[in-house]
Amino acid sequence: MAAKKETYTYSEAMKHLEAIVSRIEGNELDIDELGENLKEAQKLIKFCKDKLYKADQEIQKMLGTSPTPPEGGA
Repeated sequence: MAAKKETYTYSEAMKHLEAIVSRIEGNELDIDELGENLKEAQKLIKFCKDKLYKADQEIQKMLGTSPTPPEGGA
């Protein structure tokens, strides 16, 4: 299942990411599934970082200060 920006909420993405981490830590994945899940986790992490950055931008805009870009770019 691919991360779709338009269908995930931050909360849903985090739950999905936590499930992936749990399966990885529990050695529940074969090598093929591991690769697919790592790619999915990467997409989810980027999605969550982007969401947090955008929320921070909005908050800083309301407060009249400049946000710090996330590590690795937006």
